[in-house]
Amino acid sequence: MELTLVNHQKLIEADRATRFGPGWPGTICLAKTRQGTPCQNPVVTNRNRCRMHGGKSTGPRTPEGKARSIAAHTKHGRRSRVHVARVKAINAEPRRITYDLKRAGLLR
Repeated sequence: MELTLVNHQKLIEADRATRFGPGWPGTICLAKTRQGTPCQNPVVTNRNRCRMHGGKSTGPRTPEGKARSIAAHTKHGRRSRVHVARVKAINAEPRRITYDLKRAGLLR
């Protein structure tokens, strides 16, 4: 159902109007949206912002939590320091051979 003014009035009369908005009695986020208007979403419990504007999580705070986060962040090993060093070593051999052949005049 498309939300028009007439349909919205019907929803209000049926007691199924939108829950959040300017007249909602709870605490709202008030972060500035991209349109420049205040956000109308409810705040996360014990915070001042909604889940979309920074109220959900602050990340790990303890050294153990930070270590777990760092350990869990690895998605794959294709860009690890060990792998990059191994690829450089593999590619260095053909590069050296090509350089020597060019110096000898066998390649242009």
